[in-house]
Amino acid sequence: MITKTKIIGLMLFFLGPWSFAEEAPLLAKDPVLEARVKAISLELRCLVCQNQTIADSNAGLAVDLKNQVRDMLREGMNETQIKDFMVERYGDFVLYDPPIKGTTMVLWAGPLLMLFIAFWFSVRFVRRRSRNPDAYKSAEDIDRARALLKD
Repeated sequence: MITKTKIIGLMLFFLGPWSFAEEAPLLAKDPVLEARVKAISLELRCLVCQNQTIADSNAGLAVDLKNQVRDMLREGMNETQIKDFMVERYGDFVLYDPPIKGTTMVLWAGPLLMLFIAFWFSVRFVRRRSRNPDAYKSAEDIDRARALLKD
């Protein structure tokens, strides 16, 4: 039987997390400016989350960077100047699509290198195991298998 306390408990369980929700930050009054902020924010990486743009992230640093981009646009800076400023301050990693050069080669080649290494180890493991399948079994396992096969 469902009691009042169970109902209240279920309501708190399902509705409780909504009490921690925050209000969305206010956008600029100028929709053109906000569209430019959004476009630039989609090209900058959140340094806290590292796999999101600052437009998608709600981390404090991402919000600060969006506000900084908004202020720079109000001061008359263009997209290239803003990106150059961010790269100078945080390095090429802040760009969501970093340029290919010597310092960013690890960012571009790293995933492919890791995939190649994983493939190489997998092939070695399979080949080694297929050459000597009994190497991974104990003598007791082999004797038990032979006894089962005789029956």
